[in-house]
Amino acid sequence: MLIGTIVQGKGAHVVTVPPDATVTDLLSLLAEHNIGAVVVSADGHAIAGIVSERDIVRHLHMRGGAVLSEPVSSIMTVEVRTCGPDENVEDLRKTMTVHRFRHVPVVQDGRLIGIVSIGDVVKSAIEELETERAHLVGYLHG
Repeated sequence: MLIGTIVQGKGAHVVTVPPDATVTDLLSLLAEHNIGAVVVSADGHAIAGIVSERDIVRHLHMRGGAVLSEPVSSIMTVEVRTCGPDENVEDLRKTMTVHRFRHVPVVQDGRLIGIVSIGDVVKSAIEELETERAHLVGYLHG
């Protein structure tokens, strides 16, 4: 299965936050959309960084509550791993597992077109296994 298939299924809308938004603003977005990470982007298309719940917790622990009024750019991950819609889901699953990250922005022609979470990747693997199982059962029964 290709990454683009997941993006088509879940939709291409990606919640983004500008780099100058506060961490408190970020927390509101995470809660409002029930998500675990947000792409940091000034224009909604170019990626400046990514910030996750883990980033917030780590910085709260290191710097205390004052971090809540700081800009998202002060806690975001700048070196963002991305993938393209034509990449293989299985390859991405392995990369996400080995490098221990849970969200990957999907980029095409330098523009943000989606985001894939580890949950999306696992769901696609389960769907593939269920399809294979159904084919095998059908073959065995006739």
